[in-house]
Amino acid sequence: MIKHITLLLLFFSLSMSAQDIFGNWQTINDKGEKKSTVKIYEENGVVYGKIIQINDQSKVNALCTKCEGDDNNKPILGLIIIKDAVKDGKYYKGGTILDPQNGNTYKLRLAINDKGQLQVRGYLGFIYSTQYWEKVK
Repeated sequence: MIKHITLLLLFFSLSMSAQDIFGNWQTINDKGEKKSTVKIYEENGVVYGKIIQINDQSKVNALCTKCEGDDNNKPILGLIIIKDAVKDGKYYKGGTILDPQNGNTYKLRLAINDKGQLQVRGYLGFIYSTQYWEKVK
């Protein structure tokens, strides 16, 4: 009996580690287009996401001309678009996500769904939009 419980706990802990948000994710926009790869990482308990690849080669050297503040006119490649999210139960939230296409910043909630996709939800007030990103293997 102890052996079975130990195996179940081991399986459960392995499946939970597979649900990790950290790593590289293929961004997929609302139209189903693969746009870029974002590396999600943690520093001092805070989650960030940086664009590490842009799929459209004609946009690799594009600048974030619509961004405000420190991000204005920075290269989109290498831009940190997810900032200040922290773990809260099964979600990572409290941070923001920047859309470099329009320069808008949204409140953020991240979670892994049942399909192993990263559910990226951006909020503007009570209105939200959700994208599902695929883990890069």
